[in-house]
Amino acid sequence: MKKVLIICPHFPPVNAADMHRVRQSLPYFRELGWTPVVLAVEDEFIEAYSMDPLLLKTVPDDIEVHKVRAWKVERTRKLGLGSLGMRAYFQMQKKGDALLAKGKFDLIYFSTTAFHLMALGPRWKRKFGVPFILDIQDPWRNDFYLDKPAAERPPKFFIAYNIDKYLEARTVPAADGIISVSKGYCDTFAGRYPGFKQDKCLVLPFGAAALDFEIMQKYVDSSAAVSLPPDKINIVYIGRGGHDMRFALEIIFRGFALGLQSDPALFSRMHFWFIGTSYAMAGTGAQTMLPVAEEQGVAAYVTEIPDRISYFGTLFLLKKANILLVPGSTDTQYTASKIYPYILAEKPLLAVFHQQSSVLKVLQEIGYGRTVAFENSGDRMDEYVKQFLVHLQALASGDSRVKFDNDVFMPYTAKARTVEQVNFFNKIIAAYAS
Repeated sequence: MKKVLIICPHFPPVNAADMHRVRQSLPYFRELGWTPVVLAVEDEFIEAYSMDPLLLKTVPDDIEVHKVRAWKVERTRKLGLGSLGMRAYFQMQKKGDALLAKGKFDLIYFSTTAFHLMALGPRWKRKFGVPFILDIQDPWRNDFYLDKPAAERPPKFFIAYNIDKYLEARTVPAADGIISVSKGYCDTFAGRYPGFKQDKCLVLPFGAAALDFEIMQKYVDSSAAVSLPPDKINIVYIGRGGHDMRFALEIIFRGFALGLQSDPALFSRMHFWFIGTSYAMAGTGAQTMLPVAEEQGVAAYVTEIPDRISYFGTLFLLKKANILLVPGSTDTQYTASKIYPYILAEKPLLAVFHQQSSVLKVLQEIGYGRTVAFENSGDRMDEYVKQFLVHLQALASGDSRVKFDNDVFMPYTAKARTVEQVNFFNKIIAAYAS
């Protein structure tokens, strides 16, 4: 039995998007020949994410999990430091040193968007002779905002950008393997670092875990966060917002505005819900969806709640919605791995994504939902708006397929994704040993 040390600072019951790959893989590692050991951060030192105790029911009881403390954000923020990766860096290094010195590990696997911790990979490889793999779920060094107005950039962008640029350049070329949710990230590394070989990069989106819906249906009977009015056609999106979604939102709200004019009896019954759109602490997140609706004159039909809700509360609302809406980014590498819960909810679905997004490929392959595929150009905006209007009117009128082909969907399940993941583990350690 081979052994892998998994660096996953956000871990159940923390409700964070970047821990789902690990959470969904843990039930299958042992039957595939790997013993996992998880290194995470104590819940009390993690901010900006809600806690969802039901997530613990998805993790096998016998998984070995170690949690470390971190510097308290109340103190470090006075110095302008809020990143969990920085606040927990030395504590994770110390505990990782102890685990690697004590146990025989075949691989170190970083699965997190707390990217600073990935910089420990080269150190542990030199000190303990253990290869490491990085799971890239978002851009580490993010060039996307370089040409954007200051108002659309994240806070302290250039400070964070230069730190990320330095650490990524020290870490990625030394990695033995890369798992990426998007081929675009692999292409970026190949262009950015001479000698980077595409064969050490596996493109692997997240898997779909039907077990999560079984747990939700067993334990959740209401959502404390949001109550959807029964007299409305509730159109629901739950997930992060951002200025990179403006183009998709303009398509959505312009199309809806036309619908109000052409069929007011139907469209006036609709209400859009955008929930959990900010990663900021509860009560401090900025709205990025509602302002676009205001510009299009349809704000009265839109509610945006920046605060995040629990994972199983999310699943509950997806099942309660009349129509599910998923807007995409103008960043062609954006994959929206959350598309799988939307599919498993088996509700009418409308996705508005860049034509290069893997989301469209998945929906087309399984024959599910309706889509608007756009390019980053306003030249065809009227065409996109009309497509959206046609799809929304059809869905609101009950014209939708809400079942998918299970056989076709099988490769997208959590277990199938874990098999691919483990096969890649085996490939990497074999290459390192040769």
